[in-house]
Amino acid sequence: MSKRKGKVLLCLILFLVMFLIPLISIGGSAAGKQGGKSSSHQKLSENSSGGFRLLDTSANSVLTVDDRTFLYGAVAAEMSPLAPPEALKAQAVAAYTYYGRLRDNGGKAASAAGKDYDFSVDTKNWQIYVPESERKARWGGNFDNYDAKLRSAADSVYGQVLRSGGSLIDATYFAISSGNTEASENVWGSKSPYLVSVASPLDQFAGGYQTAASFSEQDAKSRILKIAPAADLSGAASGWFGTAGCSPAGGVKTIRIGGQSVDGSAVRSAFSLRSTNFKVAFSQSGFTFTVKGYGHGVGMSQAGAEAMASEGSTYREILSWYYPTATLEKL
Repeated sequence: MSKRKGKVLLCLILFLVMFLIPLISIGGSAAGKQGGKSSSHQKLSENSSGGFRLLDTSANSVLTVDDRTFLYGAVAAEMSPLAPPEALKAQAVAAYTYYGRLRDNGGKAASAAGKDYDFSVDTKNWQIYVPESERKARWGGNFDNYDAKLRSAADSVYGQVLRSGGSLIDATYFAISSGNTEASENVWGSKSPYLVSVASPLDQFAGGYQTAASFSEQDAKSRILKIAPAADLSGAASGWFGTAGCSPAGGVKTIRIGGQSVDGSAVRSAFSLRSTNFKVAFSQSGFTFTVKGYGHGVGMSQAGAEAMASEGSTYREILSWYYPTATLEKL
């Protein structure tokens, strides 16, 4: 057996073992269990008839779209229409839950022009919501095929949401994990029963799983002083970065820089890194960050969802894996 095949087989075995453990522990409370309607169901149903009000920052205008139309555009903005159908379904449920919660929990705000909206989007840059016109422009001759796949997946789960304690969950998601997702308290400080760290080993085979970013000594110094102005960088550059405190999933929570403790998220932002799961090394040419994963790391890994779907998992199993203890319900 080749070294590559052996590695793949080992990861698949690990994935299977890690998959079975939480299914045994969460039992009937896993996502996928149908639940009864509550008063919060009624609230979402009433809001659903009014659609979503979106502030399109690229055009500085407010769009009002019905729930189903929004769902198509939200899935298109997050996942390729060529992704496995079960992954697209999982993405549709997560997006509808996340933005439905945002809409219900006071997402309505007033723009400087006095226009009310639920939240902002950027249609030109495919952020959060993409209208049909933009999809046609980008997909060209593939539009009919791609749109049919996207709509089929979204329509099959339309109206399904994830709940915990009777409320819509904060169904966050991101592109690629480092091999394990992050628990919410290690990223945002607040603990959640369904945003816990789970294994996602097949992410390592996704394109862009590991990246590198290099910076000259002067450039690095300038970026450091913006987030840690009191950092002492008078010594040799090789000693600027010190010990890092990491989460169990590997994300840098804090790191010593010039004698100061700096949040890993601040370093990620300052150096435009793809995640907080990074290591930094110094050489004569400057600093190089080696980064694993892409995104904040909390909730559903989109690369992991696609890998699970490719291995035969259903959207219910995908959602159960990445949001354990949440329930999948029909409005």
